[in-house]
Amino acid sequence: MKTTAVAPSNIAFIKYWGKKDEELRLPENGSISMNLSNMLTRTTVEFDKKYEEDEVFINDKKEEKEGGRVIKHLDRIRKMAGMEEKARVVSENNFPSKTGLSSSASGLAALSLAGSNAAGLNLSEKELSILARMGSGSASRSIPDGYTEWLDGDTSETSYAVSLFKPDYWDIVDVVTVVSTNKKEVSTSEGQKLADSSPFYENRLERMGEKIEELKKFLRDKDFTKFGELVEAEALELHAIMLTSTPSLIYLLPASLKMMHLVKRWRREGIEAYFTVNTGQDVHLICQKGSVEKIKARLREVEEVRDIIVNYCDKGARIVDDHLF
Repeated sequence: MKTTAVAPSNIAFIKYWGKKDEELRLPENGSISMNLSNMLTRTTVEFDKKYEEDEVFINDKKEEKEGGRVIKHLDRIRKMAGMEEKARVVSENNFPSKTGLSSSASGLAALSLAGSNAAGLNLSEKELSILARMGSGSASRSIPDGYTEWLDGDTSETSYAVSLFKPDYWDIVDVVTVVSTNKKEVSTSEGQKLADSSPFYENRLERMGEKIEELKKFLRDKDFTKFGELVEAEALELHAIMLTSTPSLIYLLPASLKMMHLVKRWRREGIEAYFTVNTGQDVHLICQKGSVEKIKARLREVEEVRDIIVNYCDKGARIVDDHLF
């Protein structure tokens, strides 16, 4: 059977860094994120006896090395379904890949839903989130709708994402400023292996439970100032951990730092926005709907900004009708 799914990337307000279990991708801490409306992956999967081997095409390119990760995920699905048929997978992103914009989150979430459905499985949201997590940790958060929390479980069955609030709960907007489309030199998966080499990492984990509860409170109260301050501080803390790892991880570019300085200046000038950055160079500006046009106007004046992607909170992974082959 052939199935196509669309899944959003997500931006983590509280980020996970480090794994308790590398194979199961169990995180050292929980995290909270928002699904993004205009950063999507569409994936079509078909299992059929006519395929002699798995074929994987991502953004019109046949994948060899990266295809191994996809094929490993297909093997998980085949094992769950008790089947042996090979598959054809075609996937497309509408945003830059491998630059720290969480394309693996949307990609593995879409693959999990399309693949499991094509294999005849009827998985619950929890089961889908667990499956997606096995492919990419952050993909677990792209399964449920809206604002999601990835629970910090010690077993595979207790580590999955749930929806905290639906997409229309609050008018938060994520304005992504693309400052470079170059592939980052160290992948997130490799970078996470260095987490505990930072002298500050243990302290981060000790405070994480309290930080998560604080952010959930600010979400419930729709307290944008306290929410934004915590999100921005969390991003800086994450990069402090990476900068002080051995060897150090430096994902930020001069243009990234420029954007961070500009956001602080704009706040002093009355435009309330806060930045957050994942394991990459592109900067997410978190604001409310009423500030979007002002921010876009300012960004058009910044020479280093190559693209602007405006995202509202979105639904999670879902099945669609228009196949890619």
